[in-house]
Amino acid sequence: MKLLVLIHVLSAIIGVGPTFFAHVLLRKNQTLDELRSSMRAGKPLDFFPKIGGSIAVITGIVLLFVGSYGSFMQTWLIGSLVAYVLIQIIAIGFATPAHKKLAKWVLDPTNTKASELPAEQRRNWTRARNYFYAASTIGVILFVFMIMKPA
Repeated sequence: MKLLVLIHVLSAIIGVGPTFFAHVLLRKNQTLDELRSSMRAGKPLDFFPKIGGSIAVITGIVLLFVGSYGSFMQTWLIGSLVAYVLIQIIAIGFATPAHKKLAKWVLDPTNTKASELPAEQRRNWTRARNYFYAASTIGVILFVFMIMKPA
């Protein structure tokens, strides 16, 4: 049981963790070259939420059924589930599309001589950053629910 909890906690941290880096990589006041570098550095982070998040959900469901955590209706369980789903909706449904549009323009070789982002790409940058901030905030709430759960 302890091994399952360990796998669950580690996969949750690994799965949600990159969300905390995304808005840092998209921080304000970067030059276009710095943004290009940040976007290249952030690309490998996409892998972790897919694998870690999936393992966290699977182990969380297993723990729910084999653990002695009480009723599914406990606030921390419902709160954790809702928080995780919200993170996924925000990250996959809103932040990622804006981020991909931005990345497509920023990393396009035909735009390497540009010194500024066009207005549309600046909006995508701001939109993606704000959505990642929202996902990070909910991630903190998720971890609070997980840590403060009843013993």
